[in-house]
Amino acid sequence: MGAASEPPTVDAADTIHADVAVIGGGVIGHGIAWEAKRSGRSVVVIDDAPGSGASWAAAGMLAPVSELHYQEEDLLEFMLDASARWPAFAAGLTEASGTDPGYITTPTLAVGADAADRRALMDLRAVQQASGLSVEPLTVRDARQREPLLSPGIACALDTPADHQVDPRLLVACLQAALAHGTDGGRGDRDKGAGRGTAAAGFVGGIAVAAKATGLLWRGGAVAGVRLADGGTVLAAETVVANGLHAAALEELPPGLNLPLRPVHGDILRLAVPRHLQPLVTSTVRGLVHGVPVYIVPRRDGTVVIGATQREDALSGTDAVSAGGVYQLLRDAQVLVPAVAELELLECTARARPATPDNAPLLGRVPAPEAAADGERGYVSGLIIATGFFRHGVLLTPAAAAVCRDLLDGREDPRWAAFSPGRFTTRAGARLTTGSPTNHFRHTSPTKESA
Repeated sequence: MGAASEPPTVDAADTIHADVAVIGGGVIGHGIAWEAKRSGRSVVVIDDAPGSGASWAAAGMLAPVSELHYQEEDLLEFMLDASARWPAFAAGLTEASGTDPGYITTPTLAVGADAADRRALMDLRAVQQASGLSVEPLTVRDARQREPLLSPGIACALDTPADHQVDPRLLVACLQAALAHGTDGGRGDRDKGAGRGTAAAGFVGGIAVAAKATGLLWRGGAVAGVRLADGGTVLAAETVVANGLHAAALEELPPGLNLPLRPVHGDILRLAVPRHLQPLVTSTVRGLVHGVPVYIVPRRDGTVVIGATQREDALSGTDAVSAGGVYQLLRDAQVLVPAVAELELLECTARARPATPDNAPLLGRVPAPEAAADGERGYVSGLIIATGFFRHGVLLTPAAAAVCRDLLDGREDPRWAAFSPGRFTTRAGARLTTGSPTNHFRHTSPTKESA
């Protein structure tokens, strides 16, 4: 739909004011909100079920090396940048929240079940080395000394010291605690913006609105906030769209903007390890079993996460678990670690991750569909897009948050231009669908002071 020139009139009691409104309460949305809050801005996170989407099911592997794919050089650089930020990001979260995000720096083992798997992993290692990444072969004996419950029949093992993990469920809770710290349920922050003059239903902890965002609000040619399904409104100097697959369904997006998101579903299992088998593994084990990937991720609480399935069919619903997927995961995990057969199955979960045609995120400001009179092409004011993170949402959270903070401050890092959310939008398409005055889009990126 085209952008409205002015937001609808709402009662003051239904209006929340903030410097930054973040649509989406997953790990990406919470990470961006926390970075914005650390910059001194008031923040509102909008989500009717925060943390229950892809973040709830994610295994939390921080694996820029293992996740390297052919012809994704820009994405690799971004993943490495994010990985380097994780130690300070996790430490800052722990200090701000007083809770543990479950960040663990033990290395990752890549394991192959047969000779063909060994060749595939060694071919991947050649690509990883060509990109300057460290992956070192281990003898099966050395691998089993490190992880005694590995099968003696594995064909190969490789050490990936730079790939770590975090528990996404703990991470989201930690981010929520860090965001809520120093607020007073919306009462103490009224003069600072967040929660000022609010009585909106679902306003929680001074930073969260438990409501669904239905569309953007426009004023004076710029995005001015968010319209909520319960009739409320969030007015903000900057709005960040970080609600994953639902981003493209928002009403009043900039004319012609194409956000080609598709759902890629994955099944994931959580299992309890009996006391006599603890620890099942100490490192994340990423395996190939007859060409099919599987991973086993240990948690500090004595459980493990097993996953790796990918499918683009939704079965009976978006969160439906595939029986075949569960069977495949348990079968292949037992090939690598036979003791998996003795674990207690606690949970089978499926969620859809937001993927793009090039598997890279949609991150940044939206380019104006038309150039200004002086020929300069600016951006849609007041709007940042942060979605399409696919397999890498947890890993990329610190880097995505840093990018958004730079944009809020009026800075743009040219290294990440390849992730522009306008890269799938044709100029012709924008002209055909424009339904609002052209001067709505002749804005350059605002600075913090002008916002």
